[in-house]
Amino acid sequence: MNIPTTITRLEEIYDNYDAFILDQWGVIHDGNKGYLNAIQCVEKLYSKKKILTIISNSSKKKEETIMRLPNLGFQSAHFHKVMTSGEMIWLSLKNKNNSEIKNLGKRCFHIFDQTKNEGEIFQKGLEKYIFVKNIEDADFILGCTPFFEKAVVDYIPLLNVAKERELLFVCANPDFESLEKKSNSLTFCMGTIAELYNRLGGKTFLLGKPSIEIYKKTFEELKNIKKSKILAIGDSLFHDIKGALNFGVDSLLITSTGIHNDFFDSENPSWKTSNNSLKKLGIKPTYVCKELFF
Repeated sequence: MNIPTTITRLEEIYDNYDAFILDQWGVIHDGNKGYLNAIQCVEKLYSKKKILTIISNSSKKKEETIMRLPNLGFQSAHFHKVMTSGEMIWLSLKNKNNSEIKNLGKRCFHIFDQTKNEGEIFQKGLEKYIFVKNIEDADFILGCTPFFEKAVVDYIPLLNVAKERELLFVCANPDFESLEKKSNSLTFCMGTIAELYNRLGGKTFLLGKPSIEIYKKTFEELKNIKKSKILAIGDSLFHDIKGALNFGVDSLLITSTGIHNDFFDSENPSWKTSNNSLKKLGIKPTYVCKELFF
């Protein structure tokens, strides 16, 4: 594979593509507001009649994500399709259309931040399930967002019980970490807990990036677009870039506003620098750019 090309702005390559897959956190917004350059870039791409999609490893359902876009500075109408890992998992639980889900029992131990109402929102429409408070009573685990003020190590006793009972861990957000705006530090996501469960010998199920399933769902109505004309833009090698590779499309890694910012020069990112130990992973983007800027 060729060495990723560093670009300074999307204008250099955008005309090579008809459709763009955008990640959310670290690419178009910081969790609280949209990056100004990203807002302008989306507007420019839309004016150029490019097809814009969002594929996000958010545990939020699709409708919530779409409704939130204006508060972040974006126009929902600019995006042809929005898909989240949370939506994929919710649909799978509701319709039982995946082999791993078909034989699940009804009793669910739901992991979510109980200081927010996102858990209750996610449960709407899943009335066929019974949400239990004790892991000993559960048939499976549904992981959406981490418990409030719990560290990764705090999940080990729960996961050990789950492993002994051979429970499936259904993960609505496969991301390992995200960049916390207030502290400018990384905070773990549910993908970290799912991976820990894997390492303990447990079985997990996910449909978000890097799984090809979320890309197929997003583009099921856009079958006429050649994959060679699609560019995926993200900040995570493990999810955005690996997902793009799995789907067979080009990718652009955003460095300065994303989770890998420590591995690159803030102004002139280059894949070849000695500081970039990510090279050892063998997951290469097509392009590297410091931020989403047209």
